[in-house]
Amino acid sequence: MSEDFGPTFLTVTDEDGKELTLEFVDSLEYNGVTYTAFFPAEVEGEETPDDEFGLVILKTVLENGEEVLSTPDSDEELNAVYDLFMEQLQDSMGDDGDE
Repeated sequence: MSEDFGPTFLTVTDEDGKELTLEFVDSLEYNGVTYTAFFPAEVEGEETPDDEFGLVILKTVLENGEEVLSTPDSDEELNAVYDLFMEQLQDSMGDDGDE
């Protein structure tokens, strides 16, 4: 994804009704499902606990005929997709160093 126009942000609401602003990192397909990785966006004037700075991985699912973002169903699914994102990010960083 080109960042010629700046980063892409998305605001989601968790199961507790808390809004979280996320910055798009990358997306990939695994086992026929699209997964998207985000970092929590820093909101000016708000303090974010250190444990909220990790990679957020959500998958696209159909709900009532509409695409929505959802958390992976299991730790195994999350870990497999996380590993793929880390490989993809490392590969893209390696490509940048070769130019």
